[in-house]
Amino acid sequence: MREWLIEKRKATNKTQKDIAYKAQISRSLYAMIENGERNPSVSVAKKIAVVLNFDWTIFFED
Repeated sequence: MREWLIEKRKATNKTQKDIAYKAQISRSLYAMIENGERNPSVSVAKKIAVVLNFDWTIFFED
């Protein structure tokens, strides 16, 4: 689980569907990323980061 990602999304009062739509990805892909089941590509990480206003490189930190 990426608790930090869930917290950032909830802080904006948005649903997974809202974030996925704005990032132009499927809700299921966003859910898998949020749950830690998949890692985003660099381009997807950047899109999500823009929507939630954070540095995209956090996805790739240990």
